[in-house]
Amino acid sequence: MAFQLSWSIDKQEEGITIKEYLKIKEVSKTALTAIKFQGGKITVNDKEENVRYILRWHDRLNVVFPHEDPSDGLIGEKIPLNILYEDELLLVVNKRDGMSSIPSRDHPKGSLANGVVGYYQEKGIHSTVHIVTRLDKDTSGLVLIAKHRHIHHLLSKQQKQGTVKRTYSAFAEGKLPLTAGVIEEPIGRMDDSIIKREVRSDGQYARTRYKVFRNYSDFTFVELQLDTGRTHQIRVHLSYIGNPLIGDDLYGGSRDRLTRQALHCSRLEFNHPITLKPLTFSASLPEDMNDLIVEEKAD
Repeated sequence: MAFQLSWSIDKQEEGITIKEYLKIKEVSKTALTAIKFQGGKITVNDKEENVRYILRWHDRLNVVFPHEDPSDGLIGEKIPLNILYEDELLLVVNKRDGMSSIPSRDHPKGSLANGVVGYYQEKGIHSTVHIVTRLDKDTSGLVLIAKHRHIHHLLSKQQKQGTVKRTYSAFAEGKLPLTAGVIEEPIGRMDDSIIKREVRSDGQYARTRYKVFRNYSDFTFVELQLDTGRTHQIRVHLSYIGNPLIGDDLYGGSRDRLTRQALHCSRLEFNHPITLKPLTFSASLPEDMNDLIVEEKAD
């Protein structure tokens, strides 16, 4: 079934065009173009109308968005997904470590996006993958996925407004200088690398908040929240203050205990893009991180 939205026009909304109304409802120009040329439809009281139609009190406006197809290079695969929440608009998935969020030229298969497309194909969902909160390959935890381009647009706006909140659980080497603090340093790409980032004066503004959850013999269990979303932000900031993530050898961490960075997105908060109801999800530590603290004695 096609994705569609409906509204009943209030008295104070009377007299404006459909185009003006949909702009208020955050339907983008790109979406309107797709509706017009790619198989969508706009109706008022079950009669098809164009965007110049002037709305009246009690009109019932319905917008049918066109089907979305995955790009030719995105191959659907039957990959087990740990789905924590699903409705007609959203998916929240607990991603395992070692799985890329999206495929690359060298690794076109095995990503979260491949698995989601395969899931859509199995369930008869005509859409492509819109990952709202992407995670690095070796970072585990909660990922928010929109099923439709318009929903992705609404959630991206929430991200810019700071109402999509992610809390990360991490194990950092040594002991942090404060029990709670803010790391506010600009991040940019290193001159001699296409992957690695660093704190640099000409980088993009970046702000990370942290709170120490527990100290162990030679590492710290810390919770972090991002106020910005720079590539590798937590990894770079913790390395910069001298406390790289356990297992993160790209940024100075030791792999003696763990062969991937000890980073997990453990909490996700946002408002549902249509109902605006606050939603909160949590995911406990994965087995490899939990094993590190089972036998450790806290200070």
